[in-house]
Amino acid sequence: MPEILEVETARALLDARALDREISAVHAPDAWFLKRGLTPRAALAVLKGQSFTHARRRGKLILVDLSSAGSVPERPGSVLGLHLGMSGRVLVDDQAAGDPLLYASNKPDPAWHRFGVTFADGGTMFLRDPRRLGGVELDPDEDRLGPDAFDLTLAQLRAIVARSRAPVKAVLMDQSRIAGLGNLLCDEILWRAGIDPARLAQDLGDDEVKRLHRAVRDTLRILGRRGGSHTGELTSARGPGLHCPKDGAPLLRRIVGGRTTYSCPLHQI
Repeated sequence: MPEILEVETARALLDARALDREISAVHAPDAWFLKRGLTPRAALAVLKGQSFTHARRRGKLILVDLSSAGSVPERPGSVLGLHLGMSGRVLVDDQAAGDPLLYASNKPDPAWHRFGVTFADGGTMFLRDPRRLGGVELDPDEDRLGPDAFDLTLAQLRAIVARSRAPVKAVLMDQSRIAGLGNLLCDEILWRAGIDPARLAQDLGDDEVKRLHRAVRDTLRILGRRGGSHTGELTSARGPGLHCPKDGAPLLRRIVGGRTTYSCPLHQI
């Protein structure tokens, strides 16, 4: 499932192959996939004749800047927000970003092209989403998201956990607090930090918060090099009857923060 690492791969593909190409047509067959008031007609009016100038990201939200509006160079263009949801992949000229998804079909079915554009040079950009859980919006409110997980500072993390009595895993997954972390990454981070996912965030000591911050940075760096959120040590052990890769203890399976959670009852305290 796409988490911050997979979304970063999609952003990089857009940045490498979709910029500075004039948009000649818009593909928006699924009005439900357009969010926050965006309509197919409005998407066509904004995008046609423009080009993508920069592909950014905040957490799991891709932000694609458009060229200046109309013939007024000093007027900023709009921003296209792309959400991959749980099964979305970005394709540019039929090249898909990242490794094949583990929990959704990778069949190249055009019926799953929920949104896209055709460039004047004949190329295309599509968001393919079999499960239809992603979305597209125009000029998204970026400030509704917390700091990007890659940029999270220790001071920010201290402040976030200090004011919450929710389980620490729920806090890590709250996109308004920290943007980008999903279920697999949170389980891996807490496993590496040796912290029980159900611990109340406010109860963590300062040494534990430091371990947690270090685990966020290390997990993103290591799994990013390996190829994605599915490459963690704990991920291969997620399943009935499996054991902790660190100490061999039977893993504990629970629902924490509304999500299926695996943790080690021996070293995660």
